[in-house]
Amino acid sequence: MEEFYQLKQNLLLATLVLTGIIFIPVWIVYSLNTAFNYLVGAFTGIVYLRMLAKDVERLSEQKKSLSSNRFALFAGLIIIASQWQNLHIMPIFLGFLTYKAAILVYVLPSTLMPTSK
Repeated sequence: MEEFYQLKQNLLLATLVLTGIIFIPVWIVYSLNTAFNYLVGAFTGIVYLRMLAKDVERLSEQKKSLSSNRFALFAGLIIIASQWQNLHIMPIFLGFLTYKAAILVYVLPSTLMPTSK
């Protein structure tokens, strides 16, 4: 379980770092409003990642599947973004996907340059 907790911390940290790195260029190239929309999506992705980690942590012999309540978080965010004029769906969606980019940042180096044990 120690490896799992370390992975969880690394992924959350990588997501936060990527969010900070991406926020600045979005603000410069587009606008502050678009950058804040990106942040809303990115922080929702962080919450989603934490919910997924808690779900994986609870897996056991009795509970063999993951719950799907995380999907409701994302669906609710997109529904709210489509109804509220100040929110834009595309930057929120791309912000949400930041946690997936963090997974790639974590996995690619370890896959391309495996360490010997």
